[in-house]
Amino acid sequence: MDSPQAASSRGLLADFLIARRSAVTAAEHGLPEPAYPRRVPGLRREEVAQLAGISTDYYSRLEQGRVRTASYSVLNAIAQALRLSEDQQRHLFQLARPEALEQPGEAEQHITPQTARLLANLVDTPAVVFGRYLDILAWNRLGAALLGDLAAMPPKHRNYVRMIFLDDHVRFLQGDDWQARAQEAVSSLRMAAGAYPDQPRLQELVGELSVRDDDFRAWWSQHLVTVHSFGHSRVQHPIVGEFSLDWQALTSVDDQEQIIVLITAPPGGPDHAAIKRLNSWALGQGLQPSHPQGHGP
Repeated sequence: MDSPQAASSRGLLADFLIARRSAVTAAEHGLPEPAYPRRVPGLRREEVAQLAGISTDYYSRLEQGRVRTASYSVLNAIAQALRLSEDQQRHLFQLARPEALEQPGEAEQHITPQTARLLANLVDTPAVVFGRYLDILAWNRLGAALLGDLAAMPPKHRNYVRMIFLDDHVRFLQGDDWQARAQEAVSSLRMAAGAYPDQPRLQELVGELSVRDDDFRAWWSQHLVTVHSFGHSRVQHPIVGEFSLDWQALTSVDDQEQIIVLITAPPGGPDHAAIKRLNSWALGQGLQPSHPQGHGP
């Protein structure tokens, strides 16, 4: 089983390099194809080394886990050779320079009273606060109307990555966009694993999902890394039907590991009308926002 620590004794950096190398073709770099078929997809180690301007032996040792870090210039060169996106480059640096990261420990996260007030004041906007590993820390009534009765869930099950794979309602909600949304969730969790690989909560979550869902296990092993701060989704709700939503993720100033996600629709249109119907239904069902757990002034 692939854990957040490592898929093998090689380590996370080596596993990430191997996964990304297999996803890049020689044609993307204009390299000639050999006369004989490649045994595995993607570039060869010597081709990556050549493109990065480093020795094949040194790059091989990185992939074998015998070298677990590298200089910024070498990492930049490897990133270019592997055609990494900005998010993937940031992840690469996290894996190769772990000493630069402050480990958060397993301290329980709480929202501030100001954030709790913000959620309460959003009467026509579904809103959710995510913590590290996409645990759901807080929500307003419309957030519960959209994602399900969050207050009734066991706290450990109140995790967006877990819900999008294992919760029937959240999976149905995504409609035809499920794969894209699920891969985004895996990518966010992979970024967290790169930053803080040794946390028991993260290991438990990845372990459970790897055992229970084939798609999660496959995408986790591919080291997907793509992070979006805003987007557009078409959802299907069992009560109000199908409608479109825009969402935006805002980082909390008080805690950089907390993300406030606001879900909106243009006022006056059919999608905004669907949100209003959703709110009326939520009131009738008695769905509750999260209880304020804030600390501080």
